[in-house]
Amino acid sequence: MKAIALTHYLPSDHPHCFIEAELPTPTPGPRDLLVKVNATSINPVDTKVRAPKAKVESSPRVLGWDAVGEVVAVGSEVTLFKAGDRVWYAGDISRPGSNSALQLVDERIVALAPASLTDLEAAALPLTAITAWEALFERIGLHRESEGRLLIIGGAGGVGSIAIQLARQLTNMEVIATASRPETRAWCLALGAHQVVSHHNLQGDLAALGISQLDAIFCTNATEQHWNAMASLIRPFGHICTIAESSEPWDLGLLKSKSVTFSQEFMFTRSLFHTPDMIEQHKLLGRVAALVDEGVIKTTLSKTLPALTPTNLANAHAEVEAGRMVGKLVIDMSQFGN
Repeated sequence: MKAIALTHYLPSDHPHCFIEAELPTPTPGPRDLLVKVNATSINPVDTKVRAPKAKVESSPRVLGWDAVGEVVAVGSEVTLFKAGDRVWYAGDISRPGSNSALQLVDERIVALAPASLTDLEAAALPLTAITAWEALFERIGLHRESEGRLLIIGGAGGVGSIAIQLARQLTNMEVIATASRPETRAWCLALGAHQVVSHHNLQGDLAALGISQLDAIFCTNATEQHWNAMASLIRPFGHICTIAESSEPWDLGLLKSKSVTFSQEFMFTRSLFHTPDMIEQHKLLGRVAALVDEGVIKTTLSKTLPALTPTNLANAHAEVEAGRMVGKLVIDMSQFGN
């Protein structure tokens, strides 16, 4: 089986950042699907896992956590899918990823892909949709009748792009996104944000709109940088959720007087720990697929690379690392391994 992998953790501009590898064809476990991958997307988690370090892998490691493909074989206990099904998923960070011709994935974190999207359009969504859905509806606890003001920090990124749509379409919240460039501001407004403010002058821009406090904040990047502003802006009994790490401990004491709830979202938690509710991601992706096919949610695809090669994958990582991506970058794998 052909794959693009790594053995050393190198900078994205290193000529041997990724290598082409020939690996054994994987055999499905009881709940596994064996999927021929047709498209994959690059996320910040890919670049964080690949970040330079001294570790050396004894056998090639395959990254990639977003895929659309066709089921070619199923495990002995699989009940949700059959060979020939077109599926989408974000996978499991503890298992080999989607930068390969074939991939194993547990059926409980997979759903049928939206019929109305191409493979490339669909591959932009699984990881970010799971992340945004779990953050908004499971961590913060928003629902159809929720009202108030929601701030999404990092509105033009992959997670922010789908979070804007979910919050706008599935709640009654006023959705405010951060973006600093003309093209990213336009992107956020086109996705449904009511207001767009700059993260460089967060409190000042909100004050200019007459907004002094927020009911909920979803931070998709630079939590440490925005911490003091978020603590000041959140209302009493409000909720802050983040998906971004910090090099320094967060001062939770700033939230105490307001009785603010703070939570973190990591979409791999269910698959990593095999939680009893793993199948919720199957259900979640099914609901998102239905919303897409109903025209409620649209793809966040913004750039496509024509083939998976070591060079293309390294370039994709470099582009995501630069921190200026709008939406998602997807790689066409329809001819990979043929």
